[in-house]
Amino acid sequence: MSVTLDKLRALRQQAGHAHATAATPPLVDAIRHPLPAIAERAVVAANDPLPAVDAIAALRRLLGVRERRPLATHMRGPVDRVLPGEEIAPGLRLIASRIAFAAPQSALALAFAKRADHVDPRDLLFFDTETTGLAGGTGTRAFMIGAADWHHDPVQGDGLRIRQLLITTLAAENAMLRTFASWLGPDTILSSYNGRCYDAPLLKTRYRLARLPDPITALDHVDLLFPTRRRYRGTWENCRLATIERELLRIVREDDLPGSEAPAAWLSYLRGGCARNLRRVAAHNHQDVVTLARLLLRLQAVHAADANGIDAAATGGP
Repeated sequence: MSVTLDKLRALRQQAGHAHATAATPPLVDAIRHPLPAIAERAVVAANDPLPAVDAIAALRRLLGVRERRPLATHMRGPVDRVLPGEEIAPGLRLIASRIAFAAPQSALALAFAKRADHVDPRDLLFFDTETTGLAGGTGTRAFMIGAADWHHDPVQGDGLRIRQLLITTLAAENAMLRTFASWLGPDTILSSYNGRCYDAPLLKTRYRLARLPDPITALDHVDLLFPTRRRYRGTWENCRLATIERELLRIVREDDLPGSEAPAAWLSYLRGGCARNLRRVAAHNHQDVVTLARLLLRLQAVHAADANGIDAAATGGP
């Protein structure tokens, strides 16, 4: 609704302000000159006998100023950054352990892998990597390498030795690769689960990018995925290591972090986050390499039982 000047003057005259006929209506004046009008109202508010707090609030409302509230602050305790093992180089940790798992006393036949040869169990090195992704290629790197082998300790005797390398900075990758290479010898036989197609090529790429000698290509490699798949495909829902572990070896993990969440756990730690999930990654990797040793022996025993016409159940298999 529009209001004309004549109507405004008439209204002010009715209200007892006869002098308004010669003056500009306050409403129009306030529209044309807003700052003096606001200042005048502020002076009135300042002389108002209201409490100071109310006067300040009224002034803020006149000026259109919103009160800033302090941001909510949450008290944070110290972040858990504790990782297992010891630092053997800047940003490189070695996590070492062993379990009471004596090495087989005789050479192991590899007929289950469609090979006619036998191997000394102490030449086997079971290995697995934890990486920043599953796509592979030069953009993917391993931030953890786990390895297990049968080893005789002068004090503790025979057992399965587990060693894990974990980098906590990107610059420590070269030190990790050099350390892993020092664990390999000319007689080492690598054993993995799909490592021939994934872990080994990835590590070869990292050695090449680091301009380090490739210690993997020249070594023999027994990949347990293929004999497992030949025998148990269709028996269970899939041939993932976790499934074979549960169904064939009767191993059930507790509080296990899925491998798909390992990259996020490592990246979170690099950004200053909590170490809890990264410790779970290390536990997952530890169990993987132990499972590989048990799986090889089970596959070898089941194949031998089949060859001799013995029921596989007698070997503990399905």
